[in-house]
Amino acid sequence: MDGIILVNKPKNLTSHDIVQKIRILLNEKKAGHFGTLDPMATGLILIGIGKATKLFPFYAKLTKIYTGQIKLGYATDTYDSCGKATSEINTEYPSEIKIREIFKTFEGSISQVPPPYSAKKYKGKPLYKHARNNIKIKLPPNAIKIYFLNLLKYDPPAIGFETKCSSGTYIRSLAHEIGKKTGCGGHLSALKRTQIGSFSINDSLTLEEISAMDHKKRTHEYVLPLENLLPQFPKIILSEQGALKAKNGASIKPEDIMNIGFDSIPNNKHGFSENDQIFRLFSPEGQLIALATKKLERKGLHPFTVIDTGHNNQASAVLKGEHHE
Repeated sequence: MDGIILVNKPKNLTSHDIVQKIRILLNEKKAGHFGTLDPMATGLILIGIGKATKLFPFYAKLTKIYTGQIKLGYATDTYDSCGKATSEINTEYPSEIKIREIFKTFEGSISQVPPPYSAKKYKGKPLYKHARNNIKIKLPPNAIKIYFLNLLKYDPPAIGFETKCSSGTYIRSLAHEIGKKTGCGGHLSALKRTQIGSFSINDSLTLEEISAMDHKKRTHEYVLPLENLLPQFPKIILSEQGALKAKNGASIKPEDIMNIGFDSIPNNKHGFSENDQIFRLFSPEGQLIALATKKLERKGLHPFTVIDTGHNNQASAVLKGEHHE
């Protein structure tokens, strides 16, 4: 089984817990999540199954939308309601106008330091392990982008908000910094992820719903197949020989191509240089084989992520120019 599952994560489960449950439920050893959600958070999480796990670099960089709540009055060591208070209780809450002004200061491109209790690694060890040993790690800030930060409701001490942000954004850090600017401290008290790129929580399923559908052999209804993924990249259908080349990571020449579909405009917002264009390579039967780039300084298409690595004697023979009846 290969594809992506949109899961609606419940509270008090880690992202790894969700992966493990999906592995057991589907009897699939190869599975992974495309972006962590804290245990206290709920909402959308993407789970890659089988060969889809190779597409992690693309889905990990997508923008996210969250709704949540910040509780004013005191800060915590984890920057959320699971931690210990690190400041005295302060009930001198700011006005709604002041909250809106503070929110505006966080919109756009900003720098952010990860929470001390996070999975981000320092010298090969997650920050939370250093924090539990009372070791303070001073990390340089990360460049992130807050596309919008909207105030949904203000009922002191609770601030309801919605935000769209770039990958690598820690909403706990955002809540902590907002609390500091109010002068009374604050921490994240609730969080729900509602969107990842174009994927919406409205299209996700709970673990219970997935289990029920799996028992009825309706897996095809909730696993997004490889062939439907990354539609922003043009689709190229290869000949039999071209498909064998792609499976072996060999360069694809014009004579190896049967058809090209330009349903969308190639984009370069996935960490590749501006000289690169990304294409999806398919077999004549319609199976996704690889992702390839077309570099201006080199001829042909060059696979950089091979999805179908099926090597066989026929492939080797074709590539060597040998023919066996």
